[in-house]
Amino acid sequence: MKSFFFSLLFISFSIGAFAQGLATGSTLPKAVFYKENGATFSTDQIPGGKRSLIMFFDATCEHCQKVAGNLSKNTKEISNVNLYLVSQDVFRSINYFVDTFAKPLRGMKNVITLQDKDYVFIPLFHPKQYPSLYLYGADKKLILFSSNEKDLPKFLALMK
Repeated sequence: MKSFFFSLLFISFSIGAFAQGLATGSTLPKAVFYKENGATFSTDQIPGGKRSLIMFFDATCEHCQKVAGNLSKNTKEISNVNLYLVSQDVFRSINYFVDTFAKPLRGMKNVITLQDKDYVFIPLFHPKQYPSLYLYGADKKLILFSSNEKDLPKFLALMK
């Protein structure tokens, strides 16, 4: 009985630690994703000196679709940041998602769509659910993290 109790306690602490997300002020994790042409894109390639917003999404997620649509309605606010749209979906789904729900983002030079085909995003960034938004400062330190679509106005305010 004692070992069962300690096992249960260990599991609950482990789940709680995993679900916490990244702490404000933490450094951008090192990860490698893929562009549509197959070229790798490392988080080391994200330039400093400018804020960066990373959106982790699933193409079939309605909340992700809403956030992408709202981002595309605020191109002025996001023109000052680097925007990275990261998904574990195949590029056919990623492109459908962007073309359907965020078409104005497609032609912006500061927007890059990336595939996480090695499934490294979740263990490194600790998202709670889809969508997850991460705003990093010019120093590549986390300013704001949220998995709540209703928090998008906070991100937009910080990107002005």
